[in-house]
Amino acid sequence: MKGFDLSAILGNPDYVSMLLHGIEMTFIIAIGSWVLAMTLAVLLLALRFSPGGIGNAIVTAYVSYHRNVPTLVQLVLWYFGIFTLMPSGLSAWLVNHNAETIFAVIGLGLCQAAYFSEDLRSGLRSISPGQMEAARALGHGYISAMRYVMIPQGVRNALPPLINHTVSLFKNSSLAIVVGASELTHAVKEIENITFRTFESYLIGTVLYLFFSLLIMAGGAYLSWRVDHARGIRS
Repeated sequence: MKGFDLSAILGNPDYVSMLLHGIEMTFIIAIGSWVLAMTLAVLLLALRFSPGGIGNAIVTAYVSYHRNVPTLVQLVLWYFGIFTLMPSGLSAWLVNHNAETIFAVIGLGLCQAAYFSEDLRSGLRSISPGQMEAARALGHGYISAMRYVMIPQGVRNALPPLINHTVSLFKNSSLAIVVGASELTHAVKEIENITFRTFESYLIGTVLYLFFSLLIMAGGAYLSWRVDHARGIRS
């Protein structure tokens, strides 16, 4: 029976290289998903507050789907479902350009957009309706008023939940293992398969996820402090 020995993994350059590559891919997936999610969240927010009820109904359906269907199921649907329905030429191109990572970014980004949009909506609802009326009175159209007046204030108000959901997105990047993306959890699994050191492998993975999650939270706390400081609010 093997005794506990972290050096069996951390002392091997090949395993360290696998971990570093896994960390790199994790951040590629997480950052790509975050950018996609935030972009879509802003569009969903604008659609929700657009005149008429159709936009609000579309966004409500979108949010309901992505908040009530497990993220893992959504990833599997994208990779093993929608991917197979694509034209052969497009499928071949995706296969040659890291389809696993692309679909992980798409799946996670679309899912997280629902949460980000609700965070932003809560932030906007905390703003006085008079802000929009004042912007319109100054000559801003609806889109311009949302872009320059409402959304910047809404983002500031929504920072705490946005930071929490950013951490959740980072952790959910580990789900990309189900579509074969070579992120950190995949690297940990590969090392465990080679070394048969299950505890050491997953302990290292746990510490790395914890470290980066705390780092993101610390960055978010600093950003919130900077925003509050700029607004003349002292914590």
